[in-house]
Amino acid sequence: MQRREFFQHLLKRAGIGAGALTAATAGFIGYYQPRKEFFDTSGKNNAELPEKLTTPKKAVVIGGGLAGISSALELARRNFEVTLVEASPSLGGKLTGWPIDALGERFPVEHGFHGFFDQYYNLNEMFVSADIGSEMFTASPGYPVIFSDKQVEVFGQTPKWFPFNIISVVEQSKRLDIASFLKEFPGLWPVISMFRYQYDRTFRDWDSIDFMTYCRRGDVLPAFVDTVLHPFSDATMNRMEVLSAAEAMRYFHFYFMGSPEGLSFKITTRDCMTALIDPLERKLKAMGVRVLKGQKARSLAMQGGKVTAVRLAGVGAGGGVVVASIPKSDVPESGWKQHMADGGIPVVVARRNSAWVAFDGRCTHMGCPVGPEAGTDGLFCPCHAGRFDADGVPVGGPPKAPLARLNVREEGEMLVVEQASAGATPVVVADEELPCDYCVLVSDVRGARELIAGSQPGNGDFAGRVAALGEADPYVVWRVWLDRPVPSAAYPFYTVSGYTYTDSITFYSSFQQPFISWAKRTGGCVAELHAYAVAPQDVRPEPEIRAAMLQELHAMFPETKNATIRHEIFMMQSNFTRWAPGDHAKRPGVETPYANLYLAGDWVNTNAPVFLMEAAAFTGRQAANAIAAKESLRQTPLPIVPMDGIFA
Repeated sequence: MQRREFFQHLLKRAGIGAGALTAATAGFIGYYQPRKEFFDTSGKNNAELPEKLTTPKKAVVIGGGLAGISSALELARRNFEVTLVEASPSLGGKLTGWPIDALGERFPVEHGFHGFFDQYYNLNEMFVSADIGSEMFTASPGYPVIFSDKQVEVFGQTPKWFPFNIISVVEQSKRLDIASFLKEFPGLWPVISMFRYQYDRTFRDWDSIDFMTYCRRGDVLPAFVDTVLHPFSDATMNRMEVLSAAEAMRYFHFYFMGSPEGLSFKITTRDCMTALIDPLERKLKAMGVRVLKGQKARSLAMQGGKVTAVRLAGVGAGGGVVVASIPKSDVPESGWKQHMADGGIPVVVARRNSAWVAFDGRCTHMGCPVGPEAGTDGLFCPCHAGRFDADGVPVGGPPKAPLARLNVREEGEMLVVEQASAGATPVVVADEELPCDYCVLVSDVRGARELIAGSQPGNGDFAGRVAALGEADPYVVWRVWLDRPVPSAAYPFYTVSGYTYTDSITFYSSFQQPFISWAKRTGGCVAELHAYAVAPQDVRPEPEIRAAMLQELHAMFPETKNATIRHEIFMMQSNFTRWAPGDHAKRPGVETPYANLYLAGDWVNTNAPVFLMEAAAFTGRQAANAIAAKESLRQTPLPIVPMDGIFA
């Protein structure tokens, strides 16, 4: 089939008369293009409503990530008296960072690399509101994908207009030649149908299967899956094999097929704390927001279908709930056994003489999993250099509170690990209880589950929806300081395809201070490898994963074979949202059965086409709009990519 016939067929399938190819093509450039829209649920008289309260009311926002900051800013702007509660010592959520001492210097590190796409309309508006200038960003030169055969495809340098964005991807691709594309184009109809994204229909038809099944059922061109769909869908932090097909369609609609901005994105010239979170915190405080860091919300006080207060607490243990069952033979004679319990909770168990000892393996600093510390009988959190002795007491790094001790009892050849009985570990409750007129819960999935379960809200359906929220497979971030440069790394960031672990690699010394200066002084290089979602069968001890990722680095960039790692930080965590088939219908929405309780975060059910960081910022503003509506205040129309695909 020739290209003209292909376009005619494409236009016909789109509902455009195939007899007028030239006019229809011009129509594409005009009418059939994605355009920025606004999500507006207000009434016709919205502009006439007051913007601010005349008498302030109290609002408590639980969670200091992007959703919490977004919601707090919007509520403070409307004259609410806002208190923002964050369990960790710093705001930012996934964007948070912390300093480390290495190689005689101090460096900032964070949870991993982030790109800020042009269609992050709400997030970018938030940055502008905090006077975060363009000097904190630099444009990425492209979106390269490096494959296991060492070929590199560079996306993000294509036209933004449909269908030329798709055609240009194929034409410039070394792996997708245009002749095969035109010959096998029926295998691309499932991809073309993704341009028909429409929230209700898409989730009705496709949320029940995973994205890999969708591609196989639709007989999508295998080369297109391997080159485009697989590496890009992995960036959801959910493996293609367990990612809802409907969520994948929303993802591709937001990032590419329905975005007027294409794949253009920026990267920060400093670490995210310095560049973004610190200015946002200054903005919050300037607007009168009370920021409580290192304070954990223990439960919600509820009465008469409303939240009356938020109770704060320290670290404590619960009562008698079985966490894990572990074969005795799995626990070494000396040292710790790491175990990922149901629900993604890490547990560490050891044999102490004739007894057993177990702890909740989440570091009391930020919830990162701890593991054995080499050369000691203690435990170590690599995320923030937290150290605990054999009794779970912190002896170094940021953690201040001990690990929560768990009970262990023997049942035959099994060890049953459970939360300690009430009273076994004292619960430390803060002096403060925060009364509120409104409450916005914006913590991550794990935090939301724990808070609602601890609050015993009474509404079984709502509690069940929150309890059913899941976390994706664990991910790995491994940052290395090498003693020499990597000349073949032409881009600061690569998505990676075809390897067991590595899904992306970032060369910080090519775009971000102080790593640029360090590399110039020492002749070295600072790189970071990510495994976005490690499949259960690939979860192995840290040394094995690290060795495998090192071999993958050597395969991608052979000159690293001769490099020496001068310093490294390895983190394996499990705290990203799961978007599995069937999850969507069970997700709670922004509004809840309680008159003054609202939810926000990327895990909240919203019909808007948003994802990841933009979903957090958007739903934070959406929750603030819902509260504004309750108070008869003006709502803010929220910018979005088009609600529907261009063929919807």
